[in-house]
Amino acid sequence: MVNARTYPLWRELAMSEDLPKEALKTVIEALCTPASTPIGFDARADRWREEALKAALPALLARTSAKRLRGRLLVHADEKTLAALATAGTVTAADVPTILRHRKAWAELVSALARHPGQVEAAIALLPRLSSYEVEQVVRFWDPDHFTRTETDAPAPPVPQELFDAVLEACLTPLAAFLLHPEPEEGWEAVSDFSKDWSLDLTGHSGRWEMLARCPERWAELAAHPTLGPAVQHLLLDQAETQALEDARLRAAGADPDSEEPPADPAPALSEELLLACLPALCLPELAELPNPQVTARRTLHHIANRVHNNPRLKTLAADQLHAAANTLVTHGRLLSPPEKQDGDYDFDGRVLRLAEDLALLSANPDHLAGACAQLTRLDPPAVVSPKPSRTLIRVLGNADPDHDRPARLLERHHEHRRVQALAVLAVNPHTPQAAVTDALDGLHPAELAWIIEKADGPDWLLDVAAAVPADEDEDDGVVRLVSDDELDKHPDPAAVLQSWLDSPATGDSLSRSEIYRAVVNSHHHTLEHLLQIPADDILSRSEPEIAVKILLDRCGRSTDRWAALATAMTFEYDEEKISFGEFLDSLDPAPADAQTTESSAT
Repeated sequence: MVNARTYPLWRELAMSEDLPKEALKTVIEALCTPASTPIGFDARADRWREEALKAALPALLARTSAKRLRGRLLVHADEKTLAALATAGTVTAADVPTILRHRKAWAELVSALARHPGQVEAAIALLPRLSSYEVEQVVRFWDPDHFTRTETDAPAPPVPQELFDAVLEACLTPLAAFLLHPEPEEGWEAVSDFSKDWSLDLTGHSGRWEMLARCPERWAELAAHPTLGPAVQHLLLDQAETQALEDARLRAAGADPDSEEPPADPAPALSEELLLACLPALCLPELAELPNPQVTARRTLHHIANRVHNNPRLKTLAADQLHAAANTLVTHGRLLSPPEKQDGDYDFDGRVLRLAEDLALLSANPDHLAGACAQLTRLDPPAVVSPKPSRTLIRVLGNADPDHDRPARLLERHHEHRRVQALAVLAVNPHTPQAAVTDALDGLHPAELAWIIEKADGPDWLLDVAAAVPADEDEDDGVVRLVSDDELDKHPDPAAVLQSWLDSPATGDSLSRSEIYRAVVNSHHHTLEHLLQIPADDILSRSEPEIAVKILLDRCGRSTDRWAALATAMTFEYDEEKISFGEFLDSLDPAPADAQTTESSAT
């Protein structure tokens, strides 16, 4: 039992160059034995011991060759210290078995060992012990001083080629194995609510692309590799051009802001020869036999479309291949069968909109393109609302936007132009029957027709046909305009205007619905009948509760039962099914059966 106050002394002894070899065992035992007192373990003293051992560890390991004594020291070192000692050469490959008995292998240790030429093979042998996401970190963290290194410091040594090749192979092999024997991932049948990108994730999180991006000079060689080639082709099609664009943006962000030269467009990351070498992987043939063809085909089609977006030259280089793949996927997955309407059809990841845009890009089948047009017409029409001008914005900007009330502009507020935008993209495809587009125009919202005329970058015939769609004499532009009370004061029946807002189809859209309810509640023309139609949560959870307070006081009055029922009813959660304020108030009265029971008890 060492006196805790002597740990500084033991530390200085351990670090002294004059310490004889015969003293090493005693010093190591003193610094490695947990601190204790006659009544047990002493936590505070043990912290002093750990600090002293940490300072003395490099000197002790440098002078200790006995296996058992080195083991006593190694077990007390943390990962950062061990990696630093391995970089310095104090910890060697011979110490690895001892280290692995007490902890898992980690990337920094592998990097540190490989800095010494005689230990590269030993470092490579540790790669299978790393988790998939750690393997690439062996190269990424090769230079631990990267962010602190100055111009006067010596540069880090290069990564040994054998280590780089081993890490690259270890990163690519899992994808190559998956492509040989693909299996459906968990939850394949349903697209995640939290990640609605309908493309397949082949990059994973194991550093595959990060490693491949470090050796562009070898892409052609790797794309032709007999085992890793398919994995490389998939990664290049998915990532190369996206990475080049991101790098160009970063360079532009760091460029001189006073420069008069516009940023140059990035050169293609893949040459035409390399794109041709990647064509075998373009249409993801390895995934053709996965189960649930409707989900698989839809996601595969979108993945191919993403690749063509990233590599526009593929439309010319692989036109026949793309057309054939689109035909096969639509047929095999029965993608044009009438789908059930789902929430989010207008979202950026809405399945109908995605399919229409993907077919517009990839298909040359007139029947399939016409089917996509027909699917668009079955979507619910958009809810177009013109909000009241914001007094705050007017005060800040100085004036109101003169175009804020144009139907085409309003349609874009909540991305409700996506349906007509997809139709315009279909019209650009020369294989789309004009009759299918014309028939779809007849079912569009007036604001969507206005959007085509003002905003669509489509063929002239589309603009002419949209402008010629006949309108009923009594038809307006389909916009629900929320006006201020000053405007309502001029109307002969303001209450009827408020009711028309509540009755409009726009209340079917969550974003538009909240604007309408807010406008009705804030208007001094509203009546109790208007408020009873609004969801209870919108009335009761307002930051200005005066309206709800007055109604509840009148409703509950002196009834103890109603006040108790109110407390019970107010426990609803925000995500529960919405009930109207009128239904909420009705729930405060006892049910008829309960009322009869009460009366009979009283009798």
